[in-house]
Amino acid sequence: MRATRAVLIGFGLMLAAPSLAQTQQTARIRGQIESVSGDVLTILTRSGAETKVRLTDDARVMAFVPATIADVKQGSYIGVTAMPEPDGSQRALAIHIFPEAMRGVGEGHRPWDLRPNSTMTNAAVDSTVSSVDGQVLVVKYKDGEKTVVVPPNTPIVSYANGDRAELKAGAQVIVMAATRKPDGSLEANRINVGRGVTPPM
Repeated sequence: MRATRAVLIGFGLMLAAPSLAQTQQTARIRGQIESVSGDVLTILTRSGAETKVRLTDDARVMAFVPATIADVKQGSYIGVTAMPEPDGSQRALAIHIFPEAMRGVGEGHRPWDLRPNSTMTNAAVDSTVSSVDGQVLVVKYKDGEKTVVVPPNTPIVSYANGDRAELKAGAQVIVMAATRKPDGSLEANRINVGRGVTPPM
């Protein structure tokens, strides 16, 4: 149980700190695996670039599985990728539901790099109501709260334990923080793979 919690917290920390890429010379990589050669993945990124990432021997694999807005309940601890609205609310681009072992990880509101000006908010759901635009969530974190509008087509995923066998050609993946080595190569000790879904964040 402690080992599982440690694994989950490690993944949560990668989701929690977009500034990590600047301070530790890391890169966030989103895309589709083109090929696998031993520990090296060749990933075609969403921007069209081909990038090679070597997984460490102890690299941890987590999966994202499809979920629905019905799985987002009062008290759920979630991550919301969103765009800020003029009225101060957030319009969700994607939601990922943390397991209970990751409650509190990366708590807060910060810039994100999915789109220009996008944000990430890790927080607990305080309330949820239906509206003409979709579901409206109020999420609270230690320094404040945000109102989040969740349109009906918003991708929603939750975590599951993953396996290296899932890292094969065609798999959609996201590496939150691959370390750039002195020779320019990239190395990762954590990776998320979409299981029937593209990691939406």
